[in-house]
This record gives sequence, C-alpha cells and structure tokens, in this order.
Amino acid sequence: MRHFIPLLAATFLVASTLSSAAPAFDPARVSQDVKTLSDDSFEGRAPATLAEAKTVAFISGRMKAAGLQPGGPDGAWTQDVPLLKADIIGTPALSMTIGGAVRSLSQGNEIAVRAALTGQDRVDIKAAPLVFVGYGVKAAERGWDDFKGADLKGKILVVLVNDPDFEGGAGELGGDFGGKTMTYYGRWTYKYEEGARQGAAGVLVIHEYEPASYGWATVKNSNTNTMFDIVRANPRAEHVPIEGWVQRDLAADLFKAAGLDFDAMKKAAQRKDFKPVALNATLDASYAVKAETIVSKNVLGRLPGKTRPKETVVYSAHWDHLGIGLPDAKGDRIYNGAKDNASGIAAMLELGRAFAKAPRTDRSIVFLAVTAEEKGLLGSEYYAANPVYPLATTAGVINMDSIIGEGAAKDFTISGVARLGLLDLLIAEGTKLGRTYTPDPRTETGGFYRSDHFTLAKQGVPAISFKPGRDLANGGVARGKALADAYTKDAYHQPADEWSADWDLSALTPDLTLLYNTGRALADSRAWPEWSADSEFKAKRDETAAARK
Repeated sequence: MRHFIPLLAATFLVASTLSSAAPAFDPARVSQDVKTLSDDSFEGRAPATLAEAKTVAFISGRMKAAGLQPGGPDGAWTQDVPLLKADIIGTPALSMTIGGAVRSLSQGNEIAVRAALTGQDRVDIKAAPLVFVGYGVKAAERGWDDFKGADLKGKILVVLVNDPDFEGGAGELGGDFGGKTMTYYGRWTYKYEEGARQGAAGVLVIHEYEPASYGWATVKNSNTNTMFDIVRANPRAEHVPIEGWVQRDLAADLFKAAGLDFDAMKKAAQRKDFKPVALNATLDASYAVKAETIVSKNVLGRLPGKTRPKETVVYSAHWDHLGIGLPDAKGDRIYNGAKDNASGIAAMLELGRAFAKAPRTDRSIVFLAVTAEEKGLLGSEYYAANPVYPLATTAGVINMDSIIGEGAAKDFTISGVARLGLLDLLIAEGTKLGRTYTPDPRTETGGFYRSDHFTLAKQGVPAISFKPGRDLANGGVARGKALADAYTKDAYHQPADEWSADWDLSALTPDLTLLYNTGRALADSRAWPEWSADSEFKAKRDETAAARK
C-alpha cells in the first residue's frame, strides 16, 4: 500500500530533477572493504574486544580518506556507548526434573541460556516450576492476555515464538495479530521483557524453524556468547535471570510428562481463552556471571549541508558481529559476518565517497556506523536516546543490513512492513531506474524489529532498512528465494558467513545508485516524510512537529 503525500511527492520530484546525476560506484572497492572487515584478523568484530578498536579505526580511517568530516560529539569520529557486558564463566550446570526423572542439559544443544543481564554475578535456581504461558503476550489493545492473573513469580515461563496468528489459520490479513505479519509481541525480546513484568525467574522460548525464521545453529551461536545491554537504572525491570531457548524435542517431552500434547497445546494457545498450564517439570541452573560496564563506540562521519546544516539525513549500518564463539562442524570459531554486516558498512562507506565528491546537499548527510546490533540494536538504541543530531530535524534514516544480495535484481525491498513517505520516496526513485518495489516476502520473521532503523522509528523518525531484491535478472524469484533460504540455513550467524571472490556483485551499482538518489532527493528537498495516519510511530513524530516548521 502506498502512503505518499501528494505535496511531498511534488517537492521530491523537483529536488530529484535538480540534483546531479548519481556518481559511478566501484563494486570491487566495496568487496575489498567487506573482505578486510570480515577477515579472521578482525575476529568477528565483537564489541569490547581488541577487534572493536581495529574495526573503529578502519571505519573512521575510511571515512576520513573519503572526505567526510568527524561527526561525533565535540568533533570526534566516535560516540561513546556505555554497555553492560555479561559472560557466563565456565560451563553452566543445567538440568530439568521431568516427571520425576532428572535430565541433565548441555548448553548449546537442548538448551541455550544467555548470560544474565540483570547485573547479578551468579544464577542459582533450584527446582523452579515450569509453566507454559502460550505465546507470552499481554496486549490490552487486542483484548489478549495469556497470563490471566496467574501468579508466576519465581517460575520459569515456557513460551512459543512468534504470534498466535502465525499458525492459527487466521489468513494473511485476519486474526488479532495481523495474520502472518509478525508484531512486536512475536519477538523473543518482548517475551523476555514481559517475563520480567510478570516477576518470573526465567523465560525459555521454544525453538521451531519456521516461526523463528532461522535454525537452532543461529539460536545457539547468538545466545551462548557474550551478552550486552544498554546501562539501565533497573535492569530487572527488563530482564529475568534466565533468558534462553529450548529445542522443540525437549519441549515436547515437557508436555508429554504433564499428560499434554505439544501440537494440541500450541493450538490452544492460539485462542484468547488460553490459560497458563503448569508442567510436570522444574529447572535447576547454576553458573557464575561476570558482569561489567564497558564503553563501546558508534562511528560517525558527516557532510554539512550548504543551506540547512541543522537538518539531517542519516545513512546507517552496524559494524559488529558475533566475534569468537562455539565451533562449527569444521572447528571454525570465528563468526566473520561478511554479509552481516561488513557489507552494509562497506556500502555506506562507498556512499560516503560518492557524496563527498559531489556538490553539497542542502541538508547535512550523516553516516552512522553503530555498535552492538547483534546484541539487541543497542548502539542505535543509545543513539536514539542520546542523538548527536536532533531527531526532530532528522528527515529520514536509511539503514543497510546485509546489503549484498545474489546478483542484479529487477526489484528491491525493505525489512518488514512500514507505512511512511520515506518508503514512497524510495519507490519513486526506484521507478525512475526501472525497478519495482516488492513488499517483504517474509513479514512473519519480524524483520522490521530486527534492524537498527527500528530504534529510530520508535522515536518517531522516518526510518527504513533497505534490502536487495529477489527477482533476479539471472533466475528470477525462484532462484532468489532459493539462494536467500540457503544463506539463512547455512551461513546466517554462523562462521560460514565469509567473504567470497565468487560473489555476484552486479546488484551493488544499481542498489547504491537507488540509495544515493533517494538520500540526495531528501537532502535537497524541503519535505518532511510522514508516517501514515494509522502508524504506531506517527504520534511520537507529531510531538516534535513544531521543530520542523
């Protein structure tokens, strides 16, 4: 659905017509930057490691060489991002008593628990009762409450991933949660937060490939290494001591011991009348946690606008990945993160070079490389709470995450579902280039909530995350889907996400041209893209409307 405001459309058309033509881009240079950032010597670019300093130095050096100015506070290239860092010390002792029988659990196999982000230095839980709470959702505006007033203090909540509509037969548009399109209630982050509000001792999410949108390898790799959070005054308001996932087979055994069938209970959880169900099982967990406050870095480059420098257009990408973690089947422990997201950083640097060589835009352009995206969008969340440039006069944010696709495509897309004028501008610029917009083909994955644009959108800033198309010039939609699915299964959040000399880079120039033209049209216009009237982010944006007059 289009939500472009005609007055804004006319303004953008004039701006785009008057702007200079997009410059030439160098895919080989982009590829080389990806190769460097994802080299083993960068050790997977984890925050708060020696690799962070190396990564930050590389990015800021590339920005300076491109002709950008330092964009951080007080003329620096970086913005400090204080974070809580937590690691499990040694091997956690984990077991469940299921139907009276003790079952030892192996971290990363049947279960994957995260280092506690509550600030505590130990987790010691004895015989905590397990309770199935359906999808773990409490949404008054939807008339939904999976908890029904049950006393869940000190208990371990077992929850399903995604929304009740995902497998509820509601259809693409029906149901209380919008059909297949995931809401924020479907995200595991929400389920942990709600567990804290319920006073639970822990939350265990049941992993299934389709509703999660990724395999167990991704869960294991993302949850068994160092954890981070922004520094909070009361971390227990957002986190429970035990946050983790369990394999579906283990969950099925839990239900069987309680005389229940897993599939039948999942069906029951898709109804509003669902009530929590006590399982015939308890959890024991014991391990030490090293918790400390560290300072990570966002990196910022800037090109001041020639006539309205206090108004800003932002290009963003996250520089971090998972670092060094558990070995894969080949013994590789370095999570290189070539596509995710060395590619986004390399693309952003190439755009910076292009803008630096071109005539200055009227508004300022900021290139923002954020930290700790893989730990919960933390670098962008910190920027959104502590903006270097006022959010009220930030006209739009274009985020790039895993931007290298599988070759030139006739279409393009964004992460998730968004309803705003910035998307319409992107679509209009794509049309000029003979390309079409295809809505996110997998809205059930909750893509809108999984990239750094989301934290800015929550503050009302028009923000999208660009994604390459799937209708490939070579092989069409079928090949595009097959290759994307293979990456998710075999490389996403795994050591196999490595640079390859065999990558098809034919999409880079058309994608960068589209992104450049969109940002330039916005930066040379007087327009302020709006959220649609029914968007959940419009009210927040409207609070600062006076600053944009």
